[in-house]
Amino acid sequence: MKKPMVIKEVITFKSDLKRVWNLVTNPEMTKQYMFGCEVLSDWKIGSPIIWKGKTEDGKEVIYVKGEIIEYEKEKKVTFSTFDPNMGITDILTNYVNLTYEVISQENGCKLIITQGDFQGVDNSEKRFEEAKQGWKMVIPMMKKIIVK
Repeated sequence: MKKPMVIKEVITFKSDLKRVWNLVTNPEMTKQYMFGCEVLSDWKIGSPIIWKGKTEDGKEVIYVKGEIIEYEKEKKVTFSTFDPNMGITDILTNYVNLTYEVISQENGCKLIITQGDFQGVDNSEKRFEEAKQGWKMVIPMMKKIIVK
């Protein structure tokens, strides 16, 4: 049996829950840390979700697309994700789930990010490693934004 390929990051913020929830669901906020991409959705279960940004020459591109699977406002959201620019087949088995869970704590809150399982998707090793590296860049920017 192969080992699951799941990324789990737990980030503690000295900030209130509403502010951290806004960080992960507001397009103006995601644009600041997600490589210029706005997250766009109506946040209803079954609805589409996309990350839209611009290329260096100003062309609009959808970098990630998916569907809302679970949603509990200011608590938890889970959605499928797929990069339509990867050159792999756009089929359900190539989508990977991403969950943001925000939990209040005594001196702020924590954000739990869970992404995967990459096991079994096309280019699984490459996608898993790229996602891990991406979070290493994104999380410090998220922390910087919340401190402002």
